[in-house]
Amino acid sequence: MGLFDFIKNEFIEVIDWVDDSNNTVIAKFPDKGNKIMNGAQLTVRESQVVVLMNEGEFGDEYKPGRYELKTQNMPITTTLKSWKYLFDSPFKVDIYFVNTKQFTNLKWGTSNPIIMRDPEFKQVRIRSFGTYTIRVVDAKKFIKEFAGTNPWVTIEAVSEQLRNTIISKLSEGLAEAGVSVLDLAANFTEIGTRLKPIFQTDFDAWGIELGQFYIENVSLPEEVEKMLDKTTSLNMMGDKLNQFNQMQAGIAMEKMADNPGAANTAGLGAGIVLTNMMQQAQQPQQQQQQQNAGAAASGNDQQKMLDLLKQLGDLKTAGVLTEEEFNKKKAEILGKL
Repeated sequence: MGLFDFIKNEFIEVIDWVDDSNNTVIAKFPDKGNKIMNGAQLTVRESQVVVLMNEGEFGDEYKPGRYELKTQNMPITTTLKSWKYLFDSPFKVDIYFVNTKQFTNLKWGTSNPIIMRDPEFKQVRIRSFGTYTIRVVDAKKFIKEFAGTNPWVTIEAVSEQLRNTIISKLSEGLAEAGVSVLDLAANFTEIGTRLKPIFQTDFDAWGIELGQFYIENVSLPEEVEKMLDKTTSLNMMGDKLNQFNQMQAGIAMEKMADNPGAANTAGLGAGIVLTNMMQQAQQPQQQQQQQNAGAAASGNDQQKMLDLLKQLGDLKTAGVLTEEEFNKKKAEILGKL
């Protein structure tokens, strides 16, 4: 190697960076101890920002474009070096490329359940996960507050810290939303919109902008899910359950009528069945009384009571009911009429 080649290799003439990893946020230009030639060419591509740093202090910042690095167009770096004369001289600075593109499909999720206050269940432990997007909007702040002297920062390191922030603020945001866990799925978009400003407050300290925040799922404790499944099953059955119970009660009374000797031992069961029958017969009357503010029962309700009284008489004749039980139930029915 000749003297000219040695001198040439001591200086950097072309400065650029192409990210082939797709996950790099900060990349320090590998100058290998060489000095930057006065007049060197700097190329900053779209979705990039270049920050020069001289002896630990921030220098000039360059947006996308092509620049010729001279003392005339490097005012901050030149001032830091105290260059008073415009002479062709190499200088030594650190060059940081900051990726300002939007990083998408970043994952967040609760490693442990968080406690949520619920208007229906009071307190519920839930787990949740989703995705979000970010980008760097203040390169100098990001280097100062997050990267420090680290020459290479990946999105995985950034998202790990941001994920911790999201989880710590999630319970606070859900509490402010005031939505029941039963209605969370129908309000994921609205809740995400409410949570976004809460997270952005912390992200601002690092010069990061939260683009989109999505809630993909919220899971409940196993015992709560089982209870909801049972409630759903009962709701699906509707009046079929009452109809089934009435049919079973009718079959039981028919069997007791066919076997008078079992009437005494089944008296208690018959009393329970009759009580249920009276309650079911009284429900339409009670609903009508509530709707009409204490108005008299309709003719249909009176007919039902008379039919019930007739059924009681038949049970007495069959020996299912004693005289005392019959008189007691009859008095109750006549009192309703």
